[in-house]
Amino acid sequence: MEEENVFHVARRRILAALTAAVFAMLPPATARAAYPEQLIKIIVTFPPGGSADTVIRALEPLVTAELKQSLVIENRAGAGGNIGMAAVAQARPDGYTLGVAPAGALTVNPHLNAAMPFALKDLAPITLLAEIPFVLVASANIPARNTAETIALAKARPGALSIGHGGNSTAMHLTAALFTQKTGIAMELVPYRGTAPAAVDVLAGHVPFAVLDIPASRQLILDGKLNAIGVSSARRLSSLPDVPTLAESGIAGFESVGWFGLVAPAGTPADVMGRLNDAFTKALKDPSVAEKIRTLGAEPAPTSPEQFGRFIESESTKWGKLISEAGIKAN
Repeated sequence: MEEENVFHVARRRILAALTAAVFAMLPPATARAAYPEQLIKIIVTFPPGGSADTVIRALEPLVTAELKQSLVIENRAGAGGNIGMAAVAQARPDGYTLGVAPAGALTVNPHLNAAMPFALKDLAPITLLAEIPFVLVASANIPARNTAETIALAKARPGALSIGHGGNSTAMHLTAALFTQKTGIAMELVPYRGTAPAAVDVLAGHVPFAVLDIPASRQLILDGKLNAIGVSSARRLSSLPDVPTLAESGIAGFESVGWFGLVAPAGTPADVMGRLNDAFTKALKDPSVAEKIRTLGAEPAPTSPEQFGRFIESESTKWGKLISEAGIKAN
């Protein structure tokens, strides 16, 4: 009987040791599965067919191949991007809900609206996707061919000239306001319902100057129907290589571009953010994707999360200061 008890004790000890060994080989219960293990939803804060929507759909095949997981694109337009960004901010921070954030929603709307449905701290930057430069143009009958001549003409006719733009509180509006502020000239800023009608009126001479995007202006400039005064970006554009930047034309530090980038809910794990950044920046550097983006009048702009975060902060500071000093109000 005593030998039988010893046998059972030994047997239990062996079984316990084997069980412990097996459990030691298993991953902890709290360990996350390898990302991504399910579909990734991307909320675009613009309607289908717009620049942001087109860019993310151009990136989708390459990102899908890199992550080995499909993307589902959902358009949630409205309130200048606030509706879509609020949905992203409120989503679970697990990397399965992302958002295409517009410049206005992150850096302009907070300075125009006292009650915002989200805060910047609710979002985590992944990468800037694309920048949209603008060009200041003059009607063919205006005796101004460059920045110096434009400033001189405006000072000779204070308050008599105007600049058309694509709508109040848009990036084109802020670009025009920044131009008058930095040059110290008095010009009326005339809002239009988009860049196309502004292009029509400056072409017809109904408004002497306008800030336009590249698709609406490039061919008119190349055909000599509009005079390009300068582009708003920090560097010259490959699509208009002969047009100088406003900065190099004497307006020190001038830079104003529309842009949109990829964000996740705050608290998304760092390794997930890294995987997403790697996949999207790699896709943005693909020559065929870059060409598609440029045909939209935009420039691909891959960055690290840290670079994008600093960019958002600097843009918010710049536009907040301008909005306050120029007295710009929400629509």
